[in-house]
Amino acid sequence: QVQLVESGGGLVQPGGSLRLSCAASGSIGRIWMGWYRQAPGKQRELVASITSGGNTNYADSVKGRFGISRDNVKNTVYLQMNNLKPDDTAVYYCNVVGAGPWAYWGQGTQVTVSS
Repeated sequence: QVQLVESGGGLVQPGGSLRLSCAASGSIGRIWMGWYRQAPGKQRELVASITSGGNTNYADSVKGRFGISRDNVKNTVYLQMNNLKPDDTAVYYCNVVGAGPWAYWGQGTQVTVSS
């Protein structure tokens, strides 16, 4: 089973930026990958996805502010987050698009947007 390790989170002021990384222990080059987030008391939601060919899609709440990319040689997926808002505060995870609650999930990385 491929292990996923998310990193790059932290505390940032509103309007700031962060770049998240998700390193996979195996090949993910042919897999449709996504970044999810889960805020306290809310369900996990998919915020950005990228196909093996590089086509991207975003939730309306992050469109124009977040950018997803991938490096299939390094088996890593990135999430560039700009103009962060307090509502972006959540634990961020990467996984296969469509992964359900019973799938394997990494530990995630905490993003906190606060002044």
